[in-house]
Amino acid sequence: MAKKEIKCSYCGRPADMCDTLVPASDGKSYICTDCVAAIHDMLETYKGGRPAQGGGKVKDDLTKVPKPAEIKAFLDQYIIGQDDAKKYLSVAVYNHYKRLNQSSDDVDIEKSNIILVGPTGTGKTLLARTIARMLDVPFTIVDATVLTQAGYVGEDIESLLTRLLQAADYDVEKAERGIVFIDEIDKIARKGDNPSITRDVSGEGVQQGLLKLLEGSIVNVPPQGGRKHPEQRMIPVDTKNILFMCGGAFDGIEQKIAQRMNTHVVGFSTDSTRNRVDKDDMLRYVAPQDLKSFGLIPEIIGRLPILTHLNPLNRDALRRVLTEPKNAITRQYKKLFAMDGVTLTFDDDALDFIVDKAIEYKLGARGLRSIVEAIMIDAMYDIPSQNIKEFAVTRKYAEDKLAKAHFEANAV
Repeated sequence: MAKKEIKCSYCGRPADMCDTLVPASDGKSYICTDCVAAIHDMLETYKGGRPAQGGGKVKDDLTKVPKPAEIKAFLDQYIIGQDDAKKYLSVAVYNHYKRLNQSSDDVDIEKSNIILVGPTGTGKTLLARTIARMLDVPFTIVDATVLTQAGYVGEDIESLLTRLLQAADYDVEKAERGIVFIDEIDKIARKGDNPSITRDVSGEGVQQGLLKLLEGSIVNVPPQGGRKHPEQRMIPVDTKNILFMCGGAFDGIEQKIAQRMNTHVVGFSTDSTRNRVDKDDMLRYVAPQDLKSFGLIPEIIGRLPILTHLNPLNRDALRRVLTEPKNAITRQYKKLFAMDGVTLTFDDDALDFIVDKAIEYKLGARGLRSIVEAIMIDAMYDIPSQNIKEFAVTRKYAEDKLAKAHFEANAV
């Protein structure tokens, strides 16, 4: 009697065509690893998609989506100023929700990716982190500086979607409705205004690799990262409904804007438009052609149709940043001292001194924390060991501690 051939009880493939055959408890039936993977994918689809009547997916309730004014009001609690950027972001996020819930008629609402331009310390990354707190879709922040063109040392462009998958707990359908914030987008500008003859693997090459992600296509994403695990199964992700936000300081783009607006003119001129230009805040006039002059390729600029800027923080804004937001720097230090039973206060003169130094060093809002840290380091070291219940930071104390820390010499 011929020996019975062992094969998969589901797909019927013999043992020599399968990687592994897993026997059932009765020892008479088997299942191959391919069928196990297929069943797992089916279960994930049913658990994540919740099939509705007619075979479609259950859509989100649009009445629960925060309106643009509500989103901006939430951002106002944490970020001072930047009303224009907040409005653009709020509308972009709200429209993203509406696009996910659109009905299949003759009008197809396309996504509007957004790019934020602003000096360092004005709140680009903070805007992204804050808006992520209130969203009901997966949100991830990635850094463009680590990306390189495929085949070179560094992270692949697809790793952006790996982070989004992780934020969605590897629920592919949920990730396909998410939002990605690409920080430091200006760091992948090409090195010259002309196309490079040699390989620009961390600049123009990355921009070209991002095109398919921004436009919308099915991308094979490595769930554990790129080159370190070449044997892993790729996960196909459709980027059609993923909203991309980009932010960058674009240091030096003011010169590009000035050249375009011809503000540096030798001789006499009666051009009223030129006279109305605010030379202290050139970023408000930023246009797509300035991004092209800076080093972004035209194809990627076209896929980021919404361009907005963040204003440099003036003295009043920096003063408010110190005290007003929910996560204000002074509030953080007061909480740290309160945990040791100490009541911390800052005199108005001390706060004015800190703001003046931040403006002098041109460090933006990040500079405020550096200065306050230099002033408070001795107090944070000594006071927990002392029986002190109240501590006040005066202007004289702030000046002495900043001088002792050689902050001015280090900031130059």
